[in-house]
Amino acid sequence: MNYLYDNTFEGFLCCIYAHYYDEKADGVFPVSTYQEDMLISRCIIDTDEKKAGIVYEAIENKISKYDIKRVYTVFCSSIPGKETMLLRYISLGFHEGSKVGLLYGNPVVFNVLQIEKKVVSEIHRMCGLIRFSEMTRADAQNSRSILYAPMEPDHDITEFLAPHFCDRYKEDPFIIHDKRRNKALFAAAGEWYITDFSAGDVLMETDPETQYRKLWKEYFETVAIKERTNPKCQRRFMPARYWRNLTECC
Repeated sequence: MNYLYDNTFEGFLCCIYAHYYDEKADGVFPVSTYQEDMLISRCIIDTDEKKAGIVYEAIENKISKYDIKRVYTVFCSSIPGKETMLLRYISLGFHEGSKVGLLYGNPVVFNVLQIEKKVVSEIHRMCGLIRFSEMTRADAQNSRSILYAPMEPDHDITEFLAPHFCDRYKEDPFIIHDKRRNKALFAAAGEWYITDFSAGDVLMETDPETQYRKLWKEYFETVAIKERTNPKCQRRFMPARYWRNLTECC
Protein backbone atom coordinates (compact mmCIF):
# COMPACT_ATOMS: atom_id res chain seq x y z
CA MET A 1 0.00 0.00 0.00
CA ASN A 2 1.28 3.43 -0.96
CA TYR A 3 0.02 6.39 1.02
CA LEU A 4 -0.44 9.76 -0.69
CA TYR A 5 -0.58 13.10 1.13
CA ASP A 6 -1.12 16.78 0.37
CA ASN A 7 2.54 17.96 0.46
CA THR A 8 2.24 19.34 4.02
CA PHE A 9 4.27 18.13 6.99
CA GLU A 10 1.04 17.43 8.89
CA GLY A 11 -0.20 15.35 5.97
CA PHE A 12 3.01 13.35 6.00
CA LEU A 13 2.67 12.67 9.73
CA CYS A 14 -0.89 11.44 9.10
CA CYS A 15 0.58 8.87 6.69
CA ILE A 16 2.84 7.66 9.50
CA TYR A 17 -0.24 7.41 11.72
CA ALA A 18 -2.03 5.32 9.07
CA HIS A 19 1.05 3.12 8.76
CA TYR A 20 0.74 2.12 12.40
CA TYR A 21 -3.01 2.19 12.97
CA ASP A 22 -4.43 1.08 9.62
CA GLU A 23 -2.20 -0.77 7.14
CA LYS A 24 1.56 -0.94 6.75
CA ALA A 25 2.82 1.37 4.02
CA ASP A 26 5.25 0.37 1.28
CA GLY A 27 5.93 4.03 0.60
CA VAL A 28 4.70 7.59 1.13
CA PHE A 29 4.41 10.05 -1.77
CA PRO A 30 3.01 13.53 -2.52
CA VAL A 31 -0.30 13.17 -4.30
CA SER A 32 0.67 15.93 -6.77
CA THR A 33 3.63 14.01 -8.23
CA TYR A 34 2.59 10.39 -7.71
CA GLN A 35 2.83 8.05 -10.69
CA GLU A 36 0.36 5.19 -10.64
CA ASP A 37 1.75 1.70 -10.07
CA MET A 38 -0.43 -1.16 -11.33
CA LEU A 39 1.18 -3.58 -8.86
CA ILE A 40 0.65 -1.57 -5.67
CA SER A 41 -2.60 -0.12 -4.38
CA ARG A 42 -2.67 3.43 -3.11
CA CYS A 43 -4.69 5.46 -0.64
CA ILE A 44 -4.99 9.22 -0.24
CA ILE A 45 -4.65 10.15 3.43
CA ASP A 46 -6.62 13.15 4.67
CA THR A 47 -4.73 15.61 6.84
CA ASP A 48 -5.90 15.55 10.44
CA GLU A 49 -4.13 17.88 12.88
CA LYS A 50 -5.00 15.67 15.86
CA LYS A 51 -3.44 12.56 14.27
CA ALA A 52 -0.44 14.60 13.14
CA GLY A 53 0.00 15.85 16.71
CA ILE A 54 -0.04 12.29 18.06
CA VAL A 55 2.75 11.24 15.70
CA TYR A 56 4.73 14.42 16.39
CA GLU A 57 4.66 13.81 20.14
CA ALA A 58 5.46 10.12 19.66
CA ILE A 59 8.62 10.94 17.69
CA GLU A 60 9.60 13.60 20.22
CA ASN A 61 9.03 11.37 23.26
CA LYS A 62 9.95 7.89 21.99
CA ILE A 63 12.94 8.89 19.87
CA SER A 64 14.15 12.39 20.77
CA LYS A 65 13.40 16.10 20.42
CA TYR A 66 16.37 16.41 18.11
CA ASP A 67 15.00 13.70 15.83
CA ILE A 68 11.68 15.49 15.29
CA LYS A 69 13.77 18.47 14.14
CA ARG A 70 15.80 16.15 11.91
CA VAL A 71 12.64 14.67 10.39
CA TYR A 72 11.29 18.15 9.62
CA THR A 73 14.62 19.32 8.19
CA VAL A 74 14.78 16.31 5.84
CA PHE A 75 11.12 16.77 4.94
CA CYS A 76 11.97 20.30 3.72
CA SER A 77 14.54 18.91 1.29
CA SER A 78 13.90 18.47 -2.42
CA ILE A 79 15.28 14.94 -2.56
CA PRO A 80 12.94 12.49 -4.38
CA GLY A 81 11.71 9.68 -2.14
CA LYS A 82 12.44 11.55 1.09
CA GLU A 83 9.08 10.58 2.58
CA THR A 84 9.69 6.83 2.30
CA MET A 85 13.20 7.28 3.71
CA LEU A 86 11.73 9.14 6.67
CA LEU A 87 9.08 6.46 7.16
CA ARG A 88 11.82 3.84 7.51
CA TYR A 89 13.92 6.11 9.74
CA ILE A 90 10.99 6.79 12.08
CA SER A 91 10.09 3.08 12.22
CA LEU A 92 13.69 2.26 13.13
CA GLY A 93 13.68 5.08 15.67
CA PHE A 94 10.63 3.72 17.46
CA HIS A 95 12.54 0.44 17.81
CA GLU A 96 15.99 1.81 18.70
CA GLY A 97 15.07 4.98 20.58
CA SER A 98 17.30 8.05 20.80
CA LYS A 99 20.41 6.14 19.62
CA VAL A 100 18.99 5.74 16.12
CA GLY A 101 20.94 8.77 14.89
CA LEU A 102 24.20 7.06 15.88
CA LEU A 103 23.64 3.99 13.70
CA TYR A 104 25.75 5.38 10.86
CA GLY A 105 26.33 1.95 9.35
CA ASN A 106 22.62 1.43 8.77
CA PRO A 107 21.71 2.56 5.23
CA VAL A 108 18.34 3.90 6.45
CA VAL A 109 20.08 6.21 8.92
CA PHE A 110 22.94 7.05 6.55
CA ASN A 111 20.58 8.24 3.81
CA VAL A 112 18.61 10.48 6.16
CA LEU A 113 21.76 11.96 7.71
CA GLN A 114 23.16 12.75 4.26
CA ILE A 115 20.01 14.62 3.28
CA GLU A 116 19.99 16.51 6.59
CA LYS A 117 23.61 17.52 5.98
CA LYS A 118 22.76 18.93 2.55
CA VAL A 119 19.85 20.99 3.87
CA VAL A 120 21.78 22.34 6.87
CA SER A 121 24.76 23.19 4.66
CA GLU A 122 22.55 25.20 2.33
CA ILE A 123 20.96 27.05 5.26
CA HIS A 124 24.40 28.14 6.48
CA ARG A 125 25.48 28.99 2.93
CA MET A 126 22.46 31.16 2.24
CA CYS A 127 22.98 33.08 5.48
CA GLY A 128 26.14 34.42 3.84
CA LEU A 129 25.03 34.61 0.21
CA ILE A 130 21.72 36.45 0.51
CA ARG A 131 21.96 40.05 -0.76
CA PHE A 132 19.39 42.63 0.34
CA SER A 133 18.38 45.64 -1.73
CA GLU A 134 16.33 48.67 -0.69
CA MET A 135 13.07 48.47 -2.61
CA THR A 136 9.68 50.14 -2.78
CA ARG A 137 6.32 49.33 -4.35
CA ALA A 138 6.27 50.18 -8.04
CA ASP A 139 2.64 51.36 -7.91
CA ALA A 140 2.84 53.45 -4.73
CA GLN A 141 3.72 57.07 -4.05
CA ASN A 142 5.89 57.93 -1.03
CA SER A 143 5.69 54.35 0.24
CA ARG A 144 8.09 53.12 2.91
CA SER A 145 11.12 51.27 1.59
CA ILE A 146 11.76 47.65 2.49
CA LEU A 147 14.77 45.34 2.23
CA TYR A 148 14.28 42.65 -0.41
CA ALA A 149 16.42 39.60 -1.18
CA PRO A 150 15.68 37.06 -3.94
CA MET A 151 17.04 33.52 -3.74
CA GLU A 152 16.65 30.18 -5.50
CA PRO A 153 17.79 27.50 -3.03
CA ASP A 154 17.83 23.82 -3.86
CA HIS A 155 15.74 23.04 -0.77
CA ASP A 156 12.76 24.66 0.95
CA ILE A 157 14.75 26.50 3.61
CA THR A 158 12.98 29.87 3.86
CA GLU A 159 11.60 29.14 7.33
CA PHE A 160 15.04 28.17 8.66
CA LEU A 161 16.49 31.55 7.68
CA ALA A 162 13.99 33.54 9.75
CA PRO A 163 15.75 33.40 13.17
CA HIS A 164 19.11 34.51 11.76
CA PHE A 165 17.84 37.47 9.75
CA CYS A 166 15.22 38.57 12.28
CA ASP A 167 18.04 38.84 14.81
CA ARG A 168 20.27 40.63 12.32
CA TYR A 169 17.63 43.14 11.17
CA LYS A 170 15.67 43.79 14.35
CA GLU A 171 14.32 47.18 13.28
CA ASP A 172 14.23 46.90 9.48
CA PRO A 173 11.34 45.21 7.66
CA PHE A 174 12.51 42.76 5.01
CA ILE A 175 11.41 40.18 2.48
CA ILE A 176 13.33 37.04 1.53
CA HIS A 177 11.81 35.73 -1.70
CA ASP A 178 12.18 32.10 -2.77
CA LYS A 179 11.66 32.58 -6.51
CA ARG A 180 11.76 28.86 -7.21
CA ARG A 181 8.77 28.12 -4.96
CA ASN A 182 6.91 31.45 -5.26
CA LYS A 183 6.92 32.06 -1.53
CA ALA A 184 8.49 34.65 0.73
CA LEU A 185 9.42 35.40 4.31
CA PHE A 186 8.02 38.74 5.50
CA ALA A 187 9.53 40.10 8.71
CA ALA A 188 9.39 43.26 10.79
CA ALA A 189 10.26 44.07 14.43
CA GLY A 190 11.16 40.46 15.17
CA GLU A 191 7.85 39.05 13.91
CA TRP A 192 7.69 37.02 10.70
CA TYR A 193 5.44 34.89 8.52
CA ILE A 194 5.69 33.04 5.21
CA THR A 195 3.19 33.47 2.41
CA ASP A 196 2.82 33.15 -1.36
CA PHE A 197 4.79 35.71 -3.32
CA SER A 198 5.50 35.81 -7.05
CA ALA A 199 7.20 37.95 -9.66
CA GLY A 200 3.87 39.69 -10.22
CA ASP A 201 4.18 41.37 -6.82
CA VAL A 202 6.37 44.08 -8.30
CA LEU A 203 9.04 45.91 -6.33
CA MET A 204 11.45 48.47 -7.72
CA GLU A 205 14.83 49.74 -6.57
CA THR A 206 15.00 53.08 -4.81
CA ASP A 207 17.32 55.68 -6.35
CA PRO A 208 19.94 55.33 -3.59
CA GLU A 209 19.90 51.55 -4.00
CA THR A 210 20.75 51.83 -7.68
CA GLN A 211 23.81 53.90 -6.80
CA TYR A 212 24.81 51.54 -3.96
CA ARG A 213 24.65 48.53 -6.28
CA LYS A 214 26.85 50.31 -8.81
CA LEU A 215 29.39 51.26 -6.13
CA TRP A 216 29.43 47.73 -4.72
CA LYS A 217 30.21 46.23 -8.14
CA GLU A 218 33.01 48.72 -8.65
CA TYR A 219 34.41 47.94 -5.20
CA PHE A 220 34.17 44.19 -5.83
CA GLU A 221 36.09 44.51 -9.09
CA THR A 222 38.67 46.90 -7.62
CA VAL A 223 39.68 44.85 -4.58
CA ALA A 224 39.97 41.62 -6.56
CA ILE A 225 43.55 40.50 -7.25
CA LYS A 226 43.45 39.12 -10.78
CA GLU A 227 46.69 37.18 -10.35
CA ARG A 228 45.16 35.25 -7.43
CA THR A 229 41.78 34.53 -9.02
CA ASN A 230 40.80 30.89 -8.43
CA PRO A 231 37.46 30.13 -10.16
CA LYS A 232 37.47 26.49 -9.02
CA CYS A 233 37.84 27.45 -5.37
CA GLN A 234 35.24 30.20 -5.76
CA ARG A 235 32.67 27.80 -7.20
CA ARG A 236 33.29 25.37 -4.34
CA PHE A 237 32.43 27.95 -1.67
CA MET A 238 29.94 29.94 -3.76
CA PRO A 239 28.33 27.59 -6.34
CA ALA A 240 27.59 29.17 -9.71
CA ARG A 241 23.87 28.37 -9.45
CA TYR A 242 23.56 31.07 -6.76
CA TRP A 243 25.35 33.81 -8.71
CA ARG A 244 22.30 35.13 -10.55
CA ASN A 245 20.99 36.63 -7.30
CA LEU A 246 24.28 38.16 -6.10
CA THR A 247 24.64 41.90 -6.57
CA GLU A 248 28.30 41.61 -7.56
CA CYS A 249 27.52 39.02 -10.26
CA CYS A 250 24.31 40.27 -11.85
